Amino acid sequence: MEAFLPYVLPLILLPLSVYLFSLIPKRGSEKSKNLPPGSRGWPMLGENIEFAVLGPQKFVKDRMEKYSPEVFQTSLLGEKMAIFCGAQGNKFLFMNENKLLTSWWPQSMKKALLFPEFVESNLKEVSALKRSFHHDILKPEALKQYIPVMDALAREHLDNDWTPNSVVKVSPLSKKYTFELACRLFLSVVDPEHIKRLSEPFTLVTNGMFSVPIDLPGTAYNRAIKGGKLVREELMRIITERRKELTEKKETEGRDLLSKMLLVTDEDGQFLSEMEISNNIIGLLVASFETTSSAVTAVMNYLAELPHIYKQVLEEQMEIAKSKGPDELLTWEDIEKMRYSWNVARESLRLTPPAQGAFRETTTEFTYAGFTIPKGWKTFWTVHSSHKNPKYFPEPEKFNPSRFEGSGPAPYTFVPFGGGPRMCPGKEYARLEVLVFMHNVVRRFRLEKAIPNEKIVFHASPTPAYGLPVHLHPHEK
Repeated sequence: MEAFLPYVLPLILLPLSVYLFSLIPKRGSEKSKNLPPGSRGWPMLGENIEFAVLGPQKFVKDRMEKYSPEVFQTSLLGEKMAIFCGAQGNKFLFMNENKLLTSWWPQSMKKALLFPEFVESNLKEVSALKRSFHHDILKPEALKQYIPVMDALAREHLDNDWTPNSVVKVSPLSKKYTFELACRLFLSVVDPEHIKRLSEPFTLVTNGMFSVPIDLPGTAYNRAIKGGKLVREELMRIITERRKELTEKKETEGRDLLSKMLLVTDEDGQFLSEMEISNNIIGLLVASFETTSSAVTAVMNYLAELPHIYKQVLEEQMEIAKSKGPDELLTWEDIEKMRYSWNVARESLRLTPPAQGAFRETTTEFTYAGFTIPKGWKTFWTVHSSHKNPKYFPEPEKFNPSRFEGSGPAPYTFVPFGGGPRMCPGKEYARLEVLVFMHNVVRRFRLEKAIPNEKIVFHASPTPAYGLPVHLHPHEK
């Protein structure tokens, strides 16, 4: 609850503001339609307060039980919204991407992250690049070269930030590692002070990018806009310098993601603008800073909490370590041997997924489960309605990596990376990063939680309330 109060507080303090008055649902034209059951909450306020108090998981679960296990309506972030639930809801939205639905980002996210010129556009330039270029550079073949770099940085990170301490906070350190790695691989930025100039404002952005869009001093949205401006300025400086450097040296092959973006052309032979490149880089950095670090934190949480799981992961990772020299870095072949460790990571993502789902906007009116979803409504698919559903996962609260053995879960039930045309292009990148980090941590330490029942709060991703402090017990050499 605490994490959401900065987002909803303006709605409580300013219910009569002109901005919020414009968000009052205009229901007259929809009265004759068989809309999904549910409630849009209070005029102007919607159900933002309930969402903040209950948290995403309980908010959805309660309404599935009260209204419909398939789809229900609500009002969040000032938008009429249909929440699709379960595997069938996931499948419907994934399969109808670009047919009945298009991408939609909350106003807070667009204005904080992107350049103002892009805020009111449909972001086709960004989406098109993600679907093609990102998939090319983030597919397994292209990522193999990253593994030794990931391993080397993980060792350096543990040497500097973990080994000197008896207790560490996993969540902030995971963000530090994943963001440093992204800066190194995507931008060739390695100077700690330079990375800090990007990471500090990024914290403001990610904490406010799903907030209620009220730009007043002290609100999460206001802080996110200020942070986004600093990030964009720094990225534009980096991009401009790199373009000049590439032109002077007449380079034709990119040494990192940024150079590749600067060298790529569209179907008309035109280069991408600095603005387009910046928006795409920001998307990847947000994923590294928030989503991937959340995945790493979730895995570390369960390894510290469940000794029998940790023991089996350690055995697998030590077998790999024994086959290598002391200074020999990990390879793709080593990653492919981490089958049990990846099952553990996937079960962690099932129980504590970094993203709670994703928004879309309807481009035409359609019917689902007997209910009408009007054109212009926003939709949201939710991970917990399938991840925590006993129909798909028996004893859903139990940590059981064996669920992923053999053919694994049924289609559309396990969706931490989404699905369909807009499945997260960084899925494989995240897998490598999580496994490399697991390998290095368990080889050095046994973990013990300092706060056994630490509460989870929600920012852009689920976050341990106190940063997940753990006691480090180094292995005897």
